[in-house]
Amino acid sequence: MFQRHLNPIVSLCVVALLTPALLAGDWPQFRGPGGLGISPEENLPITWAEKENVAWKAALPGYGSSSPIALNGKLYVTCYSGYGIERGVGTIEDLTLHLVCVDGATGKILWDKSIKPTLPESTRVRDHGYTAGTPATDGKHLYLFFGKSGVLKFDLDGNQIWRTSVGTKTHGWGSGTSPVLYEDLVIVNASVESGSLVAINKATGKEVWRSGGMNSSWNTPHLVTTADGKRELAVTVKNWVLGFDPKTGKELWRCAAIPDYICPSIVSHEGILYALGGRSSKAVAIRSGGRGDITATHKLWQADVGANVSSPVVHDGHLYWVSDRNQTAYCLSLADGSVQYSERVRIQPYASTLLADGRLYVVMRTGGTLVLAAQPTFKQLALNKVADRSTFNASAIVYDGALILRSDENLYCLKKTN
Repeated sequence: MFQRHLNPIVSLCVVALLTPALLAGDWPQFRGPGGLGISPEENLPITWAEKENVAWKAALPGYGSSSPIALNGKLYVTCYSGYGIERGVGTIEDLTLHLVCVDGATGKILWDKSIKPTLPESTRVRDHGYTAGTPATDGKHLYLFFGKSGVLKFDLDGNQIWRTSVGTKTHGWGSGTSPVLYEDLVIVNASVESGSLVAINKATGKEVWRSGGMNSSWNTPHLVTTADGKRELAVTVKNWVLGFDPKTGKELWRCAAIPDYICPSIVSHEGILYALGGRSSKAVAIRSGGRGDITATHKLWQADVGANVSSPVVHDGHLYWVSDRNQTAYCLSLADGSVQYSERVRIQPYASTLLADGRLYVVMRTGGTLVLAAQPTFKQLALNKVADRSTFNASAIVYDGALILRSDENLYCLKKTN
């Protein structure tokens, strides 16, 4: 199969045209513009330490696994406090959710809005806590997903506008998906809460459509542009990758894929979807735009390598990621799924891979941030650590020439200082 490989900056420009309320330097959702995990920023630091290339460090008012987003000079991030931080401390009734606004230049917390959760919540959320979903913004408002506690809309000053439930069930792993914005809709994968994909009107908070079948799915839905210029919404569930009409929620196609629960989110390039997942660790390439069961016609390849949690990135004809399951860095050819390298790094990420400045940044849970050359020959450039004893589950973002990292306790702004 022959594919053309556009420069990722061109792809980001296309995404920017579809979201005119946002500026080029903004990071508006999970994994940034288009959910691709790619930034066109340059001159980012390769190395850092506690006193090297750290522009600022900000203590957060609570824990969490969500990534921050960036808009007009400010960072927005979610946290939780009061319960679930340390064993034996507090009760579930003490649990508080937070939406925090941080000055992107200084790290100063500008405001902290508390949100009461919908109880009873799960009392054994393992590893990830109660705020794993990354916010999304259309440049005018903020949209949050707190699992059982619902989807919420805030203005940029932290005033709540509406709150809508999408289901009442909980899970010991918590809720790990982030909202996606499409035209006048907020779309969430409420697999845990109701086994559904749900679209809500941005203005009113009213449910517009609901589609079932979200079985064992902890990944964020992905908007893909097909070869003929149409938009589809793709999500991975147990056994299948599903494609929907984002306007109506109608299922358009399905392709047999990974027979297990799925955490990594899909990425796409020139209408081709790339999905990872499962305990058995698989990778699948699927051409979007089909109808019905497209397994025989649109499934391009499947490889017996993958990841259990972390999501990949596409660059220059290749797919890159570091697997949390076997602590191995992978590079696959987009053309046929052949493994270009498979290199043990012996450090575990839950965060997704970030591509920026010709490099791959992979935040490890406790071992620092691995920096690799974005090339089909393995080359480790750095392994950077800061003195933070808490866990780093959130994916890194790029904002205003800086990397922003989030641990359970702190935000870090990493920028070249010389």
